[in-house]
Amino acid sequence: MISLNILCCRSKQERTITLNGFSKAYSMTGWRLGYVACGEEIIKQINKLHQHVVTCATSFVQKAGVAALYEEKEEVHDMVKEYKRRRDYAVKAINEIEGLSCKCPQGAFYIFINIEKLGMSGQEFAGRLLDEAGVAMVPGDVFGTEGGHYARMSFANSYENIVEGCRRLKAWVEKRM
Repeated sequence: MISLNILCCRSKQERTITLNGFSKAYSMTGWRLGYVACGEEIIKQINKLHQHVVTCATSFVQKAGVAALYEEKEEVHDMVKEYKRRRDYAVKAINEIEGLSCKCPQGAFYIFINIEKLGMSGQEFAGRLLDEAGVAMVPGDVFGTEGGHYARMSFANSYENIVEGCRRLKAWVEKRM
């Protein structure tokens, strides 16, 4: 890979590698588009790895990324405000449901909900919640063994759908408590 000798003999700017993606800032989730900015010597090494590990993003996704970078004005700021509104509503609503609790996430658009008091695993919870209430969540154990009594909820949906999802979640949990 990249030799440490190359990195040590360069300025900070030449040693800096910036990685970013479009999923969160530009609401392009699932499109798997990102970029790297760094010096030419480092990018040559990164390209060797990239060419053999992943395939290219589709052309329409690449064009959307270019449009996001050149045409974005206040949209990112507006979306951050909207995600905060959705997050704040969902966190408050979840913490008001007996048997559930969560902390307010500081990044991304997911809430990790503690469901331990319901006496079921995240797998059982997610399956039953989907089947019985029509609300989709991801079992926490898919993120590691410590997540067995958790479920992950996304708030990257419309505010109205989040309100409805929380209403259904509350009604479903209340039937079990």
